[in-house]
Amino acid sequence: MTTHTVDPTQELAAFLRNRRERLDPRDLGLPSRRQARRTPGLRREEVAELAGVSVDYIVRLEQGRGVRPSADVVEALARALRLAPVERAYLFDLAQQRPREAGRPATTAAPSLARLVADLSPLPAMLMNHRYDILAFNREMTRLLLDFDTLPPSQRNAMRLCLRHPEIREFYVDRERVVREGIAHLRAAWAAHPEDRALTDLIAEFISRDEDFARWWAERDIRVNGRGHKIMRHPDAGVITVRFEVLMPLQDPDQRLLIFRAADDESQSALDRLCTR
Repeated sequence: MTTHTVDPTQELAAFLRNRRERLDPRDLGLPSRRQARRTPGLRREEVAELAGVSVDYIVRLEQGRGVRPSADVVEALARALRLAPVERAYLFDLAQQRPREAGRPATTAAPSLARLVADLSPLPAMLMNHRYDILAFNREMTRLLLDFDTLPPSQRNAMRLCLRHPEIREFYVDRERVVREGIAHLRAAWAAHPEDRALTDLIAEFISRDEDFARWWAERDIRVNGRGHKIMRHPDAGVITVRFEVLMPLQDPDQRLLIFRAADDESQSALDRLCTR
């Protein structure tokens, strides 16, 4: 299984088929048909009816025959397929109907944001780009996760560490959920940055080297989590539960500020012990 620079037409075709097959006609209140369904999900004619387009148009879209839907058609397809907001944005990216962010992908931290990361102490914080490359971090984050200064810059990628680093692989109690959420973010970033060869190469590396990543990538889940929680199994401090927030600066939209806060008193005590050592 390989990943190439995004071919929007072919990925649009695959994504539409995938989401159509996931839907249960009963959930949409569609009438039952006498003819048995040979495949799961909706029929193409049902999607066409819900979206207000022809069946032939849906066939050409799903076969990747060079059709580029208008913004109105993309919106109609998103409604017909009951797409979540982040999936809708992904569909607009694939159809090349969403304005692209200006500028090149960030590879270094904006100086003011690097200072902000340091000033957020004692809260663990770090700065990443859309690829999960780690651009800046404070002392508390290195005490909690890993001393990133011991790694060459090319290896400072949060997903690579979660997949490949021997310590971080066992760090998250619910590792599958963490990796799946990361993959869902990378797929959204892959569609939003179709010319980013570094991102494409990174995904191809993960697919070739990690069976779980390859299997979950093929499921085409799309998700961007701006907040949530993680449960960590720290070798020195024990189990720590943190809540996280991801913030995107208006002037540097390709940089993402990740901030952790203890979720309970026990976790706060554990963080305090780590950061005062």
